[in-house]
Amino acid sequence: MTQHWSHASVFAAEASSVSSARTFVTTHLLTHDLGHLLDDVQLVASELATNAMVHADTRFTVTLQGSPDAVRLEVVDGSAERPVLVQARSLDTGGRGIAIVDAVTRTWGVSTDADGGKAVWAEFSRC
Repeated sequence: MTQHWSHASVFAAEASSVSSARTFVTTHLLTHDLGHLLDDVQLVASELATNAMVHADTRFTVTLQGSPDAVRLEVVDGSAERPVLVQARSLDTGGRGIAIVDAVTRTWGVSTDADGGKAVWAEFSRC
């Protein structure tokens, strides 16, 4: 993806950061006239920020990048534990986050860094 713009913000590992991450992506999507992507990107930002807060328990960075054909959301945290796409049962109270990410994005993935953390990213078509 050839990047044309990029915005990043760091959040603490606390519950209020999930809402702040949603606000962050909302602000920048609207700034770039991408309001039609709000629902999906907000949903994925919430899922990935929640995962970072709950499972990594480290501060995390949310980055939103735009190119002519896509928007990429990335959440970087300090844990090497990779998210797993699982099939939650109907009565499970959790475990649906990555399935939601998989359902509403063009593509998604995980990369690790040399410091032992990871980046979970998701791409959305601009159209």
